[in-house]
Amino acid sequence: MAINEEQVKHVAKLAKLSFSDDELTGFTDQLGKIIDMVEQLGEVDTEGVPFTSNVLETINVMREDVATEGWSRDELMKNVPESEDGFIKVPAIIDNGEAGA
Repeated sequence: MAINEEQVKHVAKLAKLSFSDDELTGFTDQLGKIIDMVEQLGEVDTEGVPFTSNVLETINVMREDVATEGWSRDELMKNVPESEDGFIKVPAIIDNGEAGA
């Protein structure tokens, strides 16, 4: 699947990134190569190959997930620059389904 500069510009806009013309050309080429490699992997015959989720025999070494009492909302909200109805108020990043400029 070929990718063009307009598609790269669209993804960059969604990610709030901006590129020079040279960078745009380079990223278009790199993303095209990545997509080609992924498509090539899709052509590999994996019939009869067992599913592998982890190549190492490991056990969960993390602590048990236990609920504990948290901080009080009032204490946490002391460091918040702006709040509304008990929630942290932040600037909008999506407007009408599009990423902001």
